[in-house]
Amino acid sequence: MSRASEITLNLEKIRRSIPEHVTLIVVTKTYPISDIEILYEAGVRDFGENRDHEGANKATQLPADANWHFQGQIQSNKLKSIVTWADFIHSLDDLDHAKKISKLRKEAISVFIQVSLDGEAGRGGILPSEIPNFLEECEKLKGINPIGLMAVAPLNEDPNTAFSRLAEIKAVTSAEFPKIKYLSAGMSNDYQAAIAYGATHIRVGSSILGSRG
Repeated sequence: MSRASEITLNLEKIRRSIPEHVTLIVVTKTYPISDIEILYEAGVRDFGENRDHEGANKATQLPADANWHFQGQIQSNKLKSIVTWADFIHSLDDLDHAKKISKLRKEAISVFIQVSLDGEAGRGGILPSEIPNFLEECEKLKGINPIGLMAVAPLNEDPNTAFSRLAEIKAVTSAEFPKIKYLSAGMSNDYQAAIAYGATHIRVGSSILGSRG
């Protein structure tokens, strides 16, 4: 089977398993531009990258209608570059980063606020109790357009339990901040559970492109 046939077949399997209202972001980190071109030809327009240098390079090689989602842990010294190619940022969890983005962007960039579901340091995300204050501060900044929440299910927890908790956090947040309409959650191993609990954006890589070498 050719690489194009393999990717297209896997992509169609995923597409058939998700509702039409859910945005499929194909995570293309570490995969070559040739794979991304196959995805583009198959109709994919949303691509996820975790590293600035990789995303910046790939973004220049696809047509302008491709949407690039930065979902990696943010490094302050990379933000100047990230905001030049990313259309969405899924991992904002630091007010200093928000302020820097605000200074770097003339037009607002759409961001998802990353929420920590386990409170563990190093995995990214702010605590649920901190979300209201964080959003209030973001509302004061130009160049930032918070549109949703993002989270990763803890490694040692049933995804259904984690995403159920996330759905409650999202409901409370949206009631106070109506602009928070979207929920970015779910990857190759747990995206169906995430969708069941309200995910509007899923981030799937290996189920479509195969295991990374």
